[in-house]
Amino acid sequence: MLYFLLRTSTGEGGRERVETLILASKSPRRHELIRHMNLPFTAEDADVDEHVAGTPQDVVLTLAQRKAQAVSRHWPERFVLGADTVVYACGQVLGKPSDAQDAMRMIGLLSDGWHEVHTGVCLVAPDGQIRMHHECTRVHFVHLSQEQIAAYVATGEPFGKAGAYAIQGTAGMYVDRIEGSFSNVIGLPTQAVHALLRAAGYPLTL
Repeated sequence: MLYFLLRTSTGEGGRERVETLILASKSPRRHELIRHMNLPFTAEDADVDEHVAGTPQDVVLTLAQRKAQAVSRHWPERFVLGADTVVYACGQVLGKPSDAQDAMRMIGLLSDGWHEVHTGVCLVAPDGQIRMHHECTRVHFVHLSQEQIAAYVATGEPFGKAGAYAIQGTAGMYVDRIEGSFSNVIGLPTQAVHALLRAAGYPLTL
């Protein structure tokens, strides 16, 4: 469990208290995005069943809600944020690759074409209210040879990433067009998260 206490706010009687967001994710990329939003947070992994059928939107919203509600049971008096991201290409929902062969298959589907990155976000407030958001970003990859794909997979970067790539890493040089939120492709649409927090009454300073 990771704690990042970056700011305080004034509570009852003028006392300062830390407003800590609970992030239901172990993703280092989501941690970094939340830090960039200047939000203090505690990260807790959500142990949930991640087998969901349906459209990309159905999958990410269902999993985001499962994660947020599972962790919310441990933190009933806190704001809890859950998220899930998948890549959709050639009619297939792509999660994280299971091995090198799977990573090569996924990147082969992305090569020389458009794909969609879907993220579902769920915010559970201390009063129990649930707010949801779905974000879709379109991304276009240049053509990649099998040798390039194999070399990229050999870097190890694809593992643990939806769609087997990290746009903020080496794979960024394969992207020639993007339509929508860049942070969404990394794993969290920060503008939408900011709006959800504001609507829920979270004490934002920025």
